[in-house]
Amino acid sequence: MAKTQKMKKYIFIFLAILTISTGFTFIGTNEVQEPTILEKVARAHGFDNWQHVTALKFTFNVDRDTSHFERSWIWNPKTNDITAIKSEGNLKYNWANMDSIANKTNSSFINDKYWFLVPFQLMWDAKNITYKLAAKAEAPISKKSMQKLTIVYGNEGGYTPGDAYDLYFGDDYILREWVYRKGNQAAASVVTTWEGYIDVGGLKIGTVHKNAEGNFKLSFTNVKVDKN
Repeated sequence: MAKTQKMKKYIFIFLAILTISTGFTFIGTNEVQEPTILEKVARAHGFDNWQHVTALKFTFNVDRDTSHFERSWIWNPKTNDITAIKSEGNLKYNWANMDSIANKTNSSFINDKYWFLVPFQLMWDAKNITYKLAAKAEAPISKKSMQKLTIVYGNEGGYTPGDAYDLYFGDDYILREWVYRKGNQAAASVVTTWEGYIDVGGLKIGTVHKNAEGNFKLSFTNVKVDKN
């Protein structure tokens, strides 16, 4: 009896180690569940390291023709304290208690954070999206053959309900291009690259997004990650 219990203990430890090292989830002792495509994309961009992030700092930049616009943020994801850094003075607020000014500012933060952390949003928003994967599709800018993940948001909640995104990536699951389609319409609203990748705090961040015409660039600078 003691030997049987000891053997079960070793099997449990082995399965736990195998689960951590491979990313597969074991159901019972025989069934293995492969990570979803959402998990594969998120993990390729360092999602497993997100749990250690205590502060995220970045500047959101938009260059359109000869005009330049930027705004900076500090976010503590564990407490949801947010600081909007502005020339006229910083604004600090928390998602748990927002007034009308904070609500207006937060819509900008949500937009900028989404561009910054799209691969992670796949996990955070998993319950509010439907998705499908095409093994081969032509990327809109490079015209290269890539995998295409289409996600569509539900019609309730959020700042842009019902919107759709087409994400293009290779076998490494790293995003290379994407298409935003407002309200899940057939025509593209925004099409850009995903490039200028940096590794900061174990997070793989695409810092540059350009359109095909070359007159639009959205980028991130002053990126800093604090971890515990």
